[in-house]
Amino acid sequence: MKKALAVIYATVILDAAGIGLTLPIFPRLLEEVGHTDNLGWRFGAFLALYALMQFIFSPVLGSLSDRFGRKPVLMLSLGGAAFDYVFMAVAPSLWLLFIGRAIAGITGASNAVAAACVTDITEDAERTRRFGQLSACFGIGFIAGPAIGGVLGEFSVRLPFIAAAGLNAANLLMALFLLPETRKTGAQAESQEFSPLAHFRWLLGYRLLLPLAGAYFILALVGEVGGTIWVLYGQDKFSWSPMMVGLSLAAFGFFHAVVQAFIAGPISERWGEHRALLIGIVADSAAYIIIALVTEGWMAFLLMPLFCLGGIGAPALQSLVTGRVDNDHQGRAQGLLASMTSLASIIGPLAISTIYFASRDVFPGLVWVLGAGFYVLCLPVAFTRRSKDAPA
Repeated sequence: MKKALAVIYATVILDAAGIGLTLPIFPRLLEEVGHTDNLGWRFGAFLALYALMQFIFSPVLGSLSDRFGRKPVLMLSLGGAAFDYVFMAVAPSLWLLFIGRAIAGITGASNAVAAACVTDITEDAERTRRFGQLSACFGIGFIAGPAIGGVLGEFSVRLPFIAAAGLNAANLLMALFLLPETRKTGAQAESQEFSPLAHFRWLLGYRLLLPLAGAYFILALVGEVGGTIWVLYGQDKFSWSPMMVGLSLAAFGFFHAVVQAFIAGPISERWGEHRALLIGIVADSAAYIIIALVTEGWMAFLLMPLFCLGGIGAPALQSLVTGRVDNDHQGRAQGLLASMTSLASIIGPLAISTIYFASRDVFPGLVWVLGAGFYVLCLPVAFTRRSKDAPA
């Protein structure tokens, strides 16, 4: 089990690093290929396309892994990602870049399969800890990736894509030779439809799972506040330079990795997933309200541990979901959670940026306060205690 976990964690780190490698140079690449300095809607559409493809295909890949095993589906995803990065590195036109971005979103849904692997080999009591560590691995890769990509982008706008392709190829070889199949042998998963809508019809039939999935979506949606306006807010309210913005993001990444790796699991194991979810909601709400009211930039750095403590809610919810789904549908369940996150990444930035630009001249912290208030919708789930449920 330890070997399998190590390979899965390494896979997630390399996958996140590959994604992060290309982020710093997307605007320059689009300007170069599109022959324009005014990207307009194109940049927003380019980013949203990735989330849209993940929303559609995460549950599909998860269900395929339930049927055919985790390892072959994960390898298919990693191989597809390596090919796609090469494709984007040589794409000569804007519409081909958009096609490459769509393929990247499909292959990037491998996180759902990785989460299903963790579920397969982890006892119920330790799942929150393992999901927290999985999130920490993604954070580590995502810190390193953009930093390296920014340096490589100084030499060539296409070079980060070549590097990302190399990372995914290495990832594929590691999975091929070192990763064992984690899906338990036994009863064959029932016949499944692989259309995206079928997965949401399946979710509607799970009475115990539906409120948890809704709460997971709310957590993901509120989490989009920081991802959408952090840079703008720091520049508008605290007059941060690009270097200060970078330092703040690095600090956040560090505390996020620490909390997810060493705090999320022990809290859940000591007090249970529901209390861990409640602690996450309270911590994040407090951080949101305080950041809306502070007047000095250094205060934002003091809030970093509180922000990151708020991140323990998602692994706790993820653990609750796995406890209500049988072993033959863990891939589908993890795919649906990844799909919820992607849906939040589509809806959130549009709504959040609209509110922020409409209110920043009067009260720039309004969107933070609204995000904290939105957490109220998760409280019924946090306060609902159940005895050990049989899988749905």
